[in-house]
Amino acid sequence: MRRGLAALLLIASSLAATGAGRVSRASVVALEKTFDVRLQSEVLENDTFSLLGWTRGMYIDGFGVVYSAEVQLAQIPGISPFHRQHTQQDWARVRQKKLQRLPALRQAMKQMMLDCASSLDGVPAEEKIVLGVTLTTHPSEDATGVPGQILMQSVKRDLLDIATGKRPRTQLDSLIKVQEF
Repeated sequence: MRRGLAALLLIASSLAATGAGRVSRASVVALEKTFDVRLQSEVLENDTFSLLGWTRGMYIDGFGVVYSAEVQLAQIPGISPFHRQHTQQDWARVRQKKLQRLPALRQAMKQMMLDCASSLDGVPAEEKIVLGVTLTTHPSEDATGVPGQILMQSVKRDLLDIATGKRPRTQLDSLIKVQEF
């Protein structure tokens, strides 16, 4: 019995030392759902078919938390007996809608970065918050000016400084590394 207790204590102390279990899956899932709601209401204008799958997040010990989502910024008109093929006007409307929604997507992503930093207490301040959104395109559409993916990352401490008012919100853009592919 004593050996079993000693082994259990040894395992528990080694897990605590490595930081394993520091961020609960429940806290990661809560932010997944928050981002899904934000994407649907603020970016996609409650067009539920444009969120392609649910946001997924994971905590990587020693690195930070990573979230990913896939969205279709604008619906492509369907083919039917009354609309047999996509016209140039259809593609122009899709492109215009995507360009119109891009600023809202970028803003929602930045807010999600701040939400993550504020909500995930278990993530150490020196680790990162990363958010990637993949944007779908149809092979026939003109995707000029519309990235296929937007990736944002920052150190949690920097985001917390903005969220708590230690730094002005005007510095947010300089603290988040943004890559668009």
